[in-house]
Amino acid sequence: MLKTVGIHHITAMVNDAQRNIDFYAGVLGLRLVKKTINFDRPEVYHLYFGNDSGQPGTVITFFPWAHQFKGRIGTGQVGVTSYIIPENSFSFWEDRLQSFGIRFVKTKRFNETYLSFQDPDGLEIELVQRPNGPVNEWNVNGVGPEVAIRGFAGATLLSAKPHMTADVLENVLGLTCFGQEENFLRFQSEGELGNTIDIKLSPSVRGLMGAGTVHHLAWRAKDENEHQKWRERLVEKDYYPTDILDRNYFQALYFHEEGGILFEIATDPPGFTVDEPQIDLGKNLMLPSWLESKREELENTLPPVEVRVLKGEKR
Repeated sequence: MLKTVGIHHITAMVNDAQRNIDFYAGVLGLRLVKKTINFDRPEVYHLYFGNDSGQPGTVITFFPWAHQFKGRIGTGQVGVTSYIIPENSFSFWEDRLQSFGIRFVKTKRFNETYLSFQDPDGLEIELVQRPNGPVNEWNVNGVGPEVAIRGFAGATLLSAKPHMTADVLENVLGLTCFGQEENFLRFQSEGELGNTIDIKLSPSVRGLMGAGTVHHLAWRAKDENEHQKWRERLVEKDYYPTDILDRNYFQALYFHEEGGILFEIATDPPGFTVDEPQIDLGKNLMLPSWLESKREELENTLPPVEVRVLKGEKR
């Protein structure tokens, strides 16, 4: 049986590109690993943030478009994105969030404590201490390897049909049911990162796509051969996947599960060093070959952005 080892990346919608960079790179200390464009709408950036190398299982990506309407988090969406931080680093992150005026609460689920807060567009984020995951060697703006976010812990899904979504996780994607606690049903995969998926069982409002919502969640396929097998499997099970699409840094296919959530399956290779060396990741606007002839036009259209050092509020 095919099994995904976990989350490859998560993609969300936001309004302002510079504000997005300021928060994820400046506050959370993630590395901007790729500055490119939305291949379907090249007048919009596609920004990727992850660990020092942009390893699968660490990358959150964004379509920042100033003119899109505010969305509403609800059914048919990823409700919460969770990140792993090293053990004994909660106090650092509490102090850091407070220094930037970011409100947070502590919650518990499946015997783990989560630090929960929102990004500037309203996306729900959690930090959880776990020993697993490779050390993130990126060091920026006061966030070093000893406290840096290591990658995804997982995600919480808001499904219109929770038990149908559970069936997809278990019997299509190959995750294992860990158990139920109150309003949450937990599944786990075998990877180090992005391996914990909770389905919220209590009702929610219907999700509306827009700024401040997750667009899709992508699962890992180890190579193109396995990717093709995933597509064949989805066709056999009547999930009507898209054709395999070239996203330059990975191959992708998409399908909606019956709870309304858009899933992607993406290949681990070739990765983000296919068009620039690791030392230069995120520094320049990178375009696919078929859009290189429009570079000047796109650079004049896209707003100027940069990774900059931020100072927390004085207290």
